Amino acid sequence: MHQEAVKIVKALTRAGARLALAESCTGGMLASAITDVTGASLCFEAALITYSNRAKTSVLGVPEGVLKQFGAVSGPVAEVMAERALVVLGADVACSVTGVAGPGQDTDGNPAGLVYIACSMKGHKTETRSYSFSGDRRAVREDAVDNALSFIAEYLAKRGIE
Repeated sequence: MHQEAVKIVKALTRAGARLALAESCTGGMLASAITDVTGASLCFEAALITYSNRAKTSVLGVPEGVLKQFGAVSGPVAEVMAERALVVLGADVACSVTGVAGPGQDTDGNPAGLVYIACSMKGHKTETRSYSFSGDRRAVREDAVDNALSFIAEYLAKRGIE
């Protein structure tokens, strides 16, 4: 069990806040890490796995223009994914992950291991980070989950949710 996930669940539960996730390359692994924690039902709203561009637009409402301009693996798309997850899933806090798990580059030429993670919260600025992981497909996805959990915990703490 991820200790950061335990910390997140406890913090959100104390604050009475709900978490939503929008995942792409992690394919539900982030949601799994959160729901591995006993009591996650008290703070976890939902997760959407929007793996394809079509799902990003039709399910989350990411504008096609943003996808065309920046590509699915980009900071702007991660940001919009998190912001739309707040709205679509009716949560207080959201995190999104989009990237290239590998083993090779994606169709836009982004290298394997490039991942963008964004955190958003009602009434606060969305923050986005980029990462470059190495290793095989599984390692990239696991690193993305570990870093997303750390990012969420840090993002919450900066806003007084600990």
